[in-house]
Amino acid sequence: MKSRAVTPFLIAVVFSLVFPCVLKAESIRVVIAGAALVSAESPGGVSIPLSYIDSALISLSPDVRFFRGVELEFTVPQAYMAYRGSLALAIYGDLNRIPEKGVADLNARQLNFEPVPNKIQSVYQIPIRRQHGLRSTPYVSVISTTVPPNAFPLIFRVMPVIKGLSEDFETMRFNLNVKPILSDEGAIRIGIKLPENLQDKPFTLLIDDQVIERPQEERLLREGEHHLLILSEDYRNENRVFMVERGKTLELNITLQDPTPLIIFEAPANARIFFDNVQIDPGKALMVEPGNHEVRFQLSDYAVVKPLSVQKGRTYRVAMAVDVLVIESD
Repeated sequence: MKSRAVTPFLIAVVFSLVFPCVLKAESIRVVIAGAALVSAESPGGVSIPLSYIDSALISLSPDVRFFRGVELEFTVPQAYMAYRGSLALAIYGDLNRIPEKGVADLNARQLNFEPVPNKIQSVYQIPIRRQHGLRSTPYVSVISTTVPPNAFPLIFRVMPVIKGLSEDFETMRFNLNVKPILSDEGAIRIGIKLPENLQDKPFTLLIDDQVIERPQEERLLREGEHHLLILSEDYRNENRVFMVERGKTLELNITLQDPTPLIIFEAPANARIFFDNVQIDPGKALMVEPGNHEVRFQLSDYAVVKPLSVQKGRTYRVAMAVDVLVIESD
């Protein structure tokens, strides 16, 4: 049988007369050839081979926080160009039930319906949130209806619009790739652990200079570098830089520290160390009260005395340095 080609203009006219846009549920019979679960864990998507009468079931993963929409990439074989205008694509949502693989009778609402474009590859984007920012281009078609996650799963359907197709046409294989359109966001989940002796004391947490009222609630942030600051009179201040990746959640655990000042001493092995005239063990960090103090290093008959002003929430490292001075003269 000879191939048939129908002009896109004629097909569009026929569609507007015979297949008007359906806004309410209708009964359809489809052949489910495969299913795709759209997930942020599979950014490259899932591919499903289809014949000219097949459909695919498209579902969303439970976590769609980072989704702007779903992208459908439909590819036809080169041989289809001789039959252009023979097929249409339809998308349905609000299914009355989730079909199994094979023939299924359903009630569904038609979301989009158009002829297969005269090109090898066509890309459709389905927005799933209002502020999606998706735009149609010469290479991408964004359907006009925002499809909320609760309208999923969807049916993507390939269907003939003319009769008398050849046996060669019936053996053609088309390909549908389904993948998520991710936003430029990630999330951070902050865990705060308090010292046992300082429970329930107040602190202020800032991310990028903005006060976070409920620090332990998950928060969406744009991908990239961010700055975290914790201020408190009862804990040591924390100052950190962290990175947020697109479509991922960062777990950031912070243990707040007692603000009592710490002093760490370093000295030769045979030196003795005195803090406010009390000899101390140089191997341990010393917790002290804020204020003015005196440190003395004793090495045989040689002694070095150093005054030290200590502030709350600070750590100090005090080291005795022994140097050798060489003087050369004529």
